[in-house]
Amino acid sequence: MNPESAPSVLSASELARFRLAPNPGPMSLDGTNSYLLGGPGAGSTVVVDPGPLDEQHLRELAAAGTVELILITHCHADHTAAAARFHELTGAPVRAADARHCHGGTPLTDGETILAAGVELRVLATPGHTSDSLCFHLPGDGRHGSVLTGDTILGRGTTVLDYPDGKLGDYLATLDRLEVLGPATVLPGHGAVLPALDTVVRAYRDHRYERLAQIRAAMAALGPDAGVDDITDAVYTDIDPAVRPAARNSVAAQLDFLRG
Repeated sequence: MNPESAPSVLSASELARFRLAPNPGPMSLDGTNSYLLGGPGAGSTVVVDPGPLDEQHLRELAAAGTVELILITHCHADHTAAAARFHELTGAPVRAADARHCHGGTPLTDGETILAAGVELRVLATPGHTSDSLCFHLPGDGRHGSVLTGDTILGRGTTVLDYPDGKLGDYLATLDRLEVLGPATVLPGHGAVLPALDTVVRAYRDHRYERLAQIRAAMAALGPDAGVDDITDAVYTDIDPAVRPAARNSVAAQLDFLRG
C-alpha cells in the first residue's frame, strides 16, 4: 500500500483505535500510539495520550470523532506535549495523575471508574516507569478486556525505569497488580498490540530478576567500589550508544533496590 493512501487511524481492539505519532526514535520505537476509544454508535471518543506537539497528528485525531475526554498515562513529553494544544482544538478536558498535565480537568485517582464515549475505563495507579504512571483497564473490550499500558508495558523490548522518579520496587508491585487482570489485550504506548497481559507480565518479571542476578554478579566481580557506570558496562556489553543513558538509569534503579 502506498504510505500516502494508508489509513491514519487503525483498529487496535473492539473499542480502541490508534494513530501513530510521527516521533520515532530509540526510546519511542515507531512513535507514540495515540488511542481513540469509543463504543458502538457513541458519537464521541476518548483520546489517550495525544502525544508530541504535531499539528497534523492532532488534527487527524480530532477528525476521527468528537473528542469528549483526553487522558494521559504519564508525564513524559512524547505523551503529553500536545495535551494543552489538543485541549484548545477540541475543548475536551485533559486528565492525568499529575495536576500539572491537566487542562480543564481534575487529576485522576487510583480505582476511579470513568464512563465516557460509551466505554467503561478503570484507572489503575501503576508506578515504576514513572511515579505518576497510570494504566486504563477496559473490562468490556472483547472477551478478556484490554489495558492501555502507556510505557509500563511496551509492544516490544522492555520498559525503562526513569530513576530516581521511577523505582524498581514500585514497578515489581505494578507487575503483580497487572498480572491479576489475566489475558487482557495489551494496548501499549509504543509498539504493537499484544495478547495476554498476564503472560507478558510474567516475561517482564523474569527479565527483571535476570537483570538483578547479572548486577549482583557484576558487583561481586568488580568489588564494593564499583560505580553505576562500571556495572552498566559490565552488564550491558552490546547496546546502541543512543540508549546507554536509559540502561544506566535502569542499573541505578536496580542498585537502589538491592541496597535499599
